Amino acid sequence: MNDSDHAPGRQVAAAPPLIGISSYLEQAQTGVWDVQAAFLPKVYIDGVTEAGGVAVLLPPQPSSPSIARAVLSRLDGLIISGGADVNPALYGQQPHERTGLPRDDRDAWEDALLSEAVASGVPFLGICRGVQMLNVALGGTLHQHVPDVVGSDDYQPAPGQFGRKDVAVEPDSQIGRLLRQGEEPLSVHVYHHQAIDEVAAGLTVTARSEDGVIEAVEIEGDGFGIGVQWHPEENVEDRRLFAGLVEAAREHARQREQGSGR
Repeated sequence: MNDSDHAPGRQVAAAPPLIGISSYLEQAQTGVWDVQAAFLPKVYIDGVTEAGGVAVLLPPQPSSPSIARAVLSRLDGLIISGGADVNPALYGQQPHERTGLPRDDRDAWEDALLSEAVASGVPFLGICRGVQMLNVALGGTLHQHVPDVVGSDDYQPAPGQFGRKDVAVEPDSQIGRLLRQGEEPLSVHVYHHQAIDEVAAGLTVTARSEDGVIEAVEIEGDGFGIGVQWHPEENVEDRRLFAGLVEAAREHARQREQGSGR
């Protein structure tokens, strides 16, 4: 660092906000190695970096409220990414025949992170599984197989193939303002066979599909806490949600620094 960096009158640029993104631990091969490794599709990282943030992977690990608190005290924002089904035991149900095997390591880790984010006001965005985990962490339940509810496979048409659905977004919601969404429906990428059923206390529904499936919720109050059932990382226009998160994280970091007297 040069002395000129601290010269009187020179304005030092703020550091980009750090955005933690939950990931899997998966068996992976690279070269001669076949080991467990953190796995996350690159599009999530692109969504953060293109918005001016720095992505930090958060693979499952031993968790507790104090550990989650320590992690989030060093981050400016949080993304809970998409993935496999949430264990129905967490919301008091037996597994449906189409519900996948539980990933308890990830469930526990993300539950702790989301609970602490809500409690401490850290800005967060839940995507697909992420919105389901948010609802369950706050006491809500899930439809374990959406085709049983709507009578079609439109929300997950084939393995590895996204569907497209129109969703009606509440214009006065955070999502509506970020996407500058009016009365016209928003076409989104979907890939889910589960969805929110009973909405947890403290959450407000802000988007639904034409079938009535809940496609977005937000934390009540002034903080930035959004969950979407669709996949905004797959759509350049939808990445405005990442931009909104990064901006909220930047403001959160600024306020935290002011509070610490730095």
